[in-house]
Amino acid sequence: MPNTTLKPLKIGKYTIPIPIFQGGMGVGISWDNLAGSVSKTGAMGIISCVGTGYYQKSAFVQKAVKSRPFDTINFYSREALFEIFKNARKICGENPLGANILYAINEYGRVVRDACEAGANMIITGAGLPTNMPEFTSNFPNIALIPIVSSAKALKILCKRWEGRYKKIPDAVIVEGPLSGGHQGVSYEDCFKPEHQLEVSVPEVIEEGKKWGEIPVIAAGGIWDRKDIDRMLELGANGVQMGTRFLGARECDAQYYNTLMPNVTKEDIELIKSPVGYPARAVVTGVIKGLREGKPSRVACVSNCVAPCHRGEEAKKVGYCIADGLGDGYLGDPINGLYFTGANGYRIEKIQSVQEIIDELSR
Repeated sequence: MPNTTLKPLKIGKYTIPIPIFQGGMGVGISWDNLAGSVSKTGAMGIISCVGTGYYQKSAFVQKAVKSRPFDTINFYSREALFEIFKNARKICGENPLGANILYAINEYGRVVRDACEAGANMIITGAGLPTNMPEFTSNFPNIALIPIVSSAKALKILCKRWEGRYKKIPDAVIVEGPLSGGHQGVSYEDCFKPEHQLEVSVPEVIEEGKKWGEIPVIAAGGIWDRKDIDRMLELGANGVQMGTRFLGARECDAQYYNTLMPNVTKEDIELIKSPVGYPARAVVTGVIKGLREGKPSRVACVSNCVAPCHRGEEAKKVGYCIADGLGDGYLGDPINGLYFTGANGYRIEKIQSVQEIIDELSR
């Protein structure tokens, strides 16, 4: 039987009444409408800072090439990010709002500062180990810093670096298992090994966290319903993060997901190669389907999005540009779009409001 109530989650100076984080999903999946709506319920809405130059069809960028934001400064548009936060605040008021910023992106430090100035209460970072994250938030002491890790070893490395350089430990940590959508924190082979599954890594991260103080631990990756939430809380987690579940939200900013996801089968979801260097989980449709059919997309590297891609070199090797694919996904292009999802994406049978989803998960 599930618990009758979920306990509020305190992180830094903030209290989240419903200890559910909505995963930061980009390009354009969790922007103002989705993140603002989640925070309005008392759960934690998180704005993705990836590809903000696509917001309102590049209305906020200084330069675009065929409607694609040109170069890093425009792909991670400061002006668009401020507008996204402003519009999210119209929905959720003063409730806490987070910003998800991948460590692998170009100009990571600049984007972190932009998010702080735009009004983020928490910064969440994965896709690499953010060893210098506190360096960019020193002028914003009230902002909670939350790294995403895949193991206790990663948390130990991070805490040693942060404490040694910045006299700080994480305000919370998200431990993500290999059933999540998008990029994974381990190799393709490791995604299937028992020792990397969430049920194993959550207790290990909790034990490591105790060595450094009271670090709240949030479990993520493959969590779908209240039964899953209770299972993670019984393991000792303080809260959970759920991304895929919100692909079925009416307020999802990338609206094509509302059409796509109810038709996705279990067999449609696979781990794919990514220019970022990590395996990623996606729906085999759009640009990925074209690749499987021997129709690779043209890689021009207009946006220069992530450092590991080396200005399009890795994109050419895997056969597609991740910035272009995700941007086309946000725009609803069924042929050229790239659509990330977690392993449970096939379980989305109907489109619900954010409030309906939170009510179902929290009652």
